[in-house]
Amino acid sequence: MTLRRAVPDDALDVARVHVRAWQIGYAGLMPDDYLTALDPGVWARRYTFDVASPATTLAVDGDTVVGLATVSTVGEVGEVWALYVEPARWGSGIGANLLDAAVRHLRDAGFARAELWALRGNDRAARFYAAQGWTRDGRVREDVGQGGLVHVDECFVRGL
Repeated sequence: MTLRRAVPDDALDVARVHVRAWQIGYAGLMPDDYLTALDPGVWARRYTFDVASPATTLAVDGDTVVGLATVSTVGEVGEVWALYVEPARWGSGIGANLLDAAVRHLRDAGFARAELWALRGNDRAARFYAAQGWTRDGRVREDVGQGGLVHVDECFVRGL
């Protein structure tokens, strides 16, 4: 497995991983009909992967995208916007490698602290983030996602 920066031609492959991770990881946390209807082709149009922030790092096995981490370096606090791994690869260390790359990117951009937001009730993610040195800071927000679905996220923070 190698890590590399995403380019525009990666959009559909990234969307496939992103959608599958949502469909498996958010089962029971979001409506089944919503998750089933997610379309990688639609999601792929959201990605630009240009040189502007946010930056997306991919985990690639051969020619296959198996994970992604997106960070934002805009604002006072660096933020991990997205961290998703192909569900069949969960527990293989890909997520930890991507999160480490995201942290390095934010540290290199001059941030001393980072945050990320995770879907409330996503206990698997919460355990993973805790194992990687992230802690809940008590903040929550109501977020409107794709298709207008409203959900509650909780914040995790980490010093860099």
